[in-house]
Amino acid sequence: MIGRDIASFLERTATEYPVVTVTGPRQSGKTTLVRALFKDKDYYSLEQTSTLDFAVRDPEGFIRGMPDGAVIDEIQRAPHLLPLIQIAADNDPRKGLFILTGSVQLRLLDAVSQSLAGRAALVTLLPFSLHELRGHADLADISNLIYTGFMPRIYNDRLNPTEALDYYFRTYVERDVRLMSQIHNLDQFQTFVRMCAGRVGQILNLSALGSDVGISQTTARTWLSILQASYVLFTLEPHHLNINRRLVKSPKLYFYDVGLAAFLLGIEQKKQVQSHPLYGNLFENMVVAEFLKYRFNRGRTNNLSFYRDAKGHEIDLLYADAQHLLPVEIKAGMTLHPDFFKDLDAFQKIRPEQPHGRMLIYGGDTVQRRSDTLVLPPAAIYDELNALFG
Repeated sequence: MIGRDIASFLERTATEYPVVTVTGPRQSGKTTLVRALFKDKDYYSLEQTSTLDFAVRDPEGFIRGMPDGAVIDEIQRAPHLLPLIQIAADNDPRKGLFILTGSVQLRLLDAVSQSLAGRAALVTLLPFSLHELRGHADLADISNLIYTGFMPRIYNDRLNPTEALDYYFRTYVERDVRLMSQIHNLDQFQTFVRMCAGRVGQILNLSALGSDVGISQTTARTWLSILQASYVLFTLEPHHLNINRRLVKSPKLYFYDVGLAAFLLGIEQKKQVQSHPLYGNLFENMVVAEFLKYRFNRGRTNNLSFYRDAKGHEIDLLYADAQHLLPVEIKAGMTLHPDFFKDLDAFQKIRPEQPHGRMLIYGGDTVQRRSDTLVLPPAAIYDELNALFG
């Protein structure tokens, strides 16, 4: 088993809260991690028909049979269990009594917030980070990282990425989407997801997206919410500085796993990655997700944003630290060019206070510590963020 950076945070929360809820994309490694960390607990998967049937038909008996708590997998399939888990936790002083996992964000978090407010720690586990893959993958081979993605099973079982991501996507549409919403035209929904992949790293225009798929803007917004709730994609919000400028107000679109985005774009071989028209967008997606994983693996919330004004000045990523911002420019090119720094320079004129400096993440493989900019390959992101923010 490849070690997970989030393990120490997850173990600590289990000593502080009676219930720990681990959410994240399907196949991000939630079950493997909690079973490894909490070996002494009984395990129940609500994916199993007989277990789910027991939980539905006799919920009180189901929870009563767990006097020492348990690991309950895919709890969103039986949210009616949460009030009973609350009662059990209130009557037992032990911490880490129940470890819950789930892969459908809205349904699960809404139920947890209603039934377990103040009693449950919320932990988000994303697919592997570059730091976790050290020693298990060639981190300098950007094309292969984008083609393969970061789903644990692909690495642990040495699966063919195209086949594994195809099965993953079909299973997601046929099971999770049906569970979450009454979408009658699944073929059209699949087209919608592929269209989202075609807009990765771009400003989201729901009207144009819906029009391209043949659905209304309202439906497009609903379907986007489903993809966000099931950890397929996320949006990066624009940052509005306190200045008198016209700024972009729409978010940018990214996938939690860049490999899935590449698959949806029709990439079926590593050699197709660098020549793809959206190679730069996919590279940006991988880097932004890496920053997000760094945050989540420490139990921190998403504090990322981007900046773009009406004159076309753009900073791909802003990492917030209290009142300060770390500007990050992302360029897929392997050779540094003076143009790579022009937006960082423009932003510094607008926001001169940059105590953490600024970063340029590029497609090369060496670290350069320039006087005003830290130039990094993606594999070095973890170490530098750890040095800056711990």
